[in-house]
Amino acid sequence: MDRTRAHVFASGTVQGVYYRATTRDTAREHNVSGWVKNLDDGRVEAVFEGSEEDVEALVGWCHEGSSAAQVEEVAVEYEEPEGIDGFEVRK
Repeated sequence: MDRTRAHVFASGTVQGVYYRATTRDTAREHNVSGWVKNLDDGRVEAVFEGSEEDVEALVGWCHEGSSAAQVEEVAVEYEEPEGIDGFEVRK
């Protein structure tokens, strides 16, 4: 399977609204590996690896986020996959 990797930065009201936990759950539903974490500047950073279709579904999801989030912007950079396995919420 061809894998793709998206490095995502989401801004807006994305911390303290279950954005990371819901990202993890959504990634697992789509069989996408990677991680998600809060940044000190109020953004959330995430990396997704998996099939192009599944990674794009996660990138699209990031524009909406959890039900309590108010996403203002999502920046995406595509990179070479590193072979991440599993999905984690990082501190």
